[in-house]
Amino acid sequence: MWRRLSVLDWVRIGLLALGLAFVATGWLPLTVAVEKFDEIAPLLLFLVGVIVLAELTKEAQVFDAIAARMAVLGRGSYLALFFLCTAFASFVTIFLNLDTTAVLLTPVMLALAARAGIAALPLAMTTIWLANTASLLLPVSNLTNLLGMNALQMSNREFATRMWAPQVAAIAVTMVFLWLFFWRRGRRGEVRYTPPSLEPIADTVLFWAASAACVLFIGALLLDQPVHVAATVAALIVVVAFFVRDRKRLTWSLIPWQLLIFVTGLFLVVPALSLHGLADVMSWMIGGGDNPYRTAAVGAGLSNAINNLPAYQALEEVAGRDQLLAVLIGTNVGPVITPWASLATLLWFESCRRHGVKVPMRRFLLTGAVLAVTALVAAVWALGAV
Repeated sequence: MWRRLSVLDWVRIGLLALGLAFVATGWLPLTVAVEKFDEIAPLLLFLVGVIVLAELTKEAQVFDAIAARMAVLGRGSYLALFFLCTAFASFVTIFLNLDTTAVLLTPVMLALAARAGIAALPLAMTTIWLANTASLLLPVSNLTNLLGMNALQMSNREFATRMWAPQVAAIAVTMVFLWLFFWRRGRRGEVRYTPPSLEPIADTVLFWAASAACVLFIGALLLDQPVHVAATVAALIVVVAFFVRDRKRLTWSLIPWQLLIFVTGLFLVVPALSLHGLADVMSWMIGGGDNPYRTAAVGAGLSNAINNLPAYQALEEVAGRDQLLAVLIGTNVGPVITPWASLATLLWFESCRRHGVKVPMRRFLLTGAVLAVTALVAAVWALGAV
């Protein structure tokens, strides 16, 4: 088992070990550690629930069926397919978390590209850019949103009311640059594509059970139910369906232990560092003028330097209530430049590698920088305009 661990897995384990060492040595007081664990327990439950739901929904061919029907509906037109794909990726990110888009939707889209002769890179870039920039609207869209909602003591509806305008702005900018950089005729290469033939669903009972669970989950969010409860109930519905119909798919690999270890370690290490000087550095970086553009820019810069989760966690310790939404814009919209800026991007690169899709790194960095700056400015402006 130890030989199967990747470098990234060892980094996660090391982060947790460092956090536990901080608690053991008193560098992080035990009372603070217990307080942090109480804070993240519902978040960890949500992560398990939503990822199990998404994984089994993919296994039930729900994503495959939607993607194939989108390609058929597009009737060979790249413009029609562009709007369908951006809408689908945005919807999945908003309601099922950015990691679902990056990890589960990406291979579905790339498999569809191979079947229909569709250019793969535009589809791949659509999933990863919108996995990040479409993750502002709901608390479930991004783990940083859940943290921010808890810090601000907002409900799902209150959070969405504040973030709908920045979300619309970020998606609109992303669509413009996706078309200019990847989808237009001069970039993608082909004039039209061949719509694929529709494959039959292997198990319609599992398909409809997973679909119903997703609808139930989305409905619970719209009714302002606790996200960890909604995700757990929806996941249990699909688990029961698979237990009855295809229990061999229910393996321990469904549990996202790597992400649970990473988040737990993060919530021990960052507070400890904040108690010993990190908070002062973060306060100096965002300044005292309450400038939302500067705050968002710091969040984006730190995300691309060290990853968006530790960047958000470090800034949350010092940001005021009015600054926190700007921090979220920076740490959600901004991580589209470097490959390590978000966990979703790291996993997306691995998926592209497995499917033989070459991502030109220079092009990825430059186009991501243009998107990050423009979308960040547009989203922060929209935040202040409503």
